[in-house]
Amino acid sequence: MHNNTVTEFILFGLTRDPEKQKAIFGVFLIFYLMTLLGNFLIVITIKMSHTLGSPMYFFLFYLSFADTCFSTTTAPRLIFDSLTQKKIITYNECMTQVYALHFFGCMEIFVLILMAFDRYVAICKPLRYTTIMSQHICGLLVILAWVGSCIHSTAQIILALRLPFCGPNIIDHYFCDLQPLLKLACMDTYVINLLVVSNSGAICTVSFIVLLISYIVILYSLRNHSVEGRRKALSTCTSHFIVVVLFFGPCIFIYTHPPTTFPIDKMVSVFYTIGTPLLNPLIYTLRNAEVKNAMKKLWCGKVRLKKINNIG
Repeated sequence: MHNNTVTEFILFGLTRDPEKQKAIFGVFLIFYLMTLLGNFLIVITIKMSHTLGSPMYFFLFYLSFADTCFSTTTAPRLIFDSLTQKKIITYNECMTQVYALHFFGCMEIFVLILMAFDRYVAICKPLRYTTIMSQHICGLLVILAWVGSCIHSTAQIILALRLPFCGPNIIDHYFCDLQPLLKLACMDTYVINLLVVSNSGAICTVSFIVLLISYIVILYSLRNHSVEGRRKALSTCTSHFIVVVLFFGPCIFIYTHPPTTFPIDKMVSVFYTIGTPLLNPLIYTLRNAEVKNAMKKLWCGKVRLKKINNIG
């Protein structure tokens, strides 16, 4: 660990304009509350419902959990900071944010891969589906995803902790991440930047390619299915694919370009740190009849029970 003369950073935020900051507070507070509500609804519905016991929903439960945590690493800070002129974050808070952001972001990537694998087995090997995707194996896969995320974020934090900061401490971003921090480090960051790209950039790009290939294989194997089977499979895979593109597009853009930070970086980051966790529950519930029916049954049943108890 290097000697740091910097004990705190100042986040630039999305804008310095006081009027725009008020708008940011309102808009992102609504976005964040909707993200929490949407993901909590999915988590509780899957936990309480007897009809959503398949591996697909087991993984969706963890995706919603990762989404909630991922959004929480950046959104509350952005909302709170939009009310203050000086957006101070301590060195330790900054490092914690880097770790949490990469941990839950990576978790989301691995869970999306597991969901694609589940669809691949369901569509391409339907007879062996229950054997391959047993409860035990699904549990093991999720544990592997946790371990993989831990390894990735530990590698990132080791790189971040090696950076010495002795000069300017204004981070031109609304959260701490390695790219904006590399610009402030008083050392040659060429090698560290290569490591960041080969770690985060490679995880995003390779995962996206793996997911693309799995969807091509799934589409190819759908030729032999009935029209109804094809329609059902396509409906599920389409919602998965929309989520994948929305998450990986911005992610690959941020983590594979050279160390120069572009003005558009912040907007792209907003999209995958705040936009995707908000859109995921909408995409999965609006396009999925099983989830919608389970929610109706569960929540309408609760309302009915309450009414009966009140009358009683």
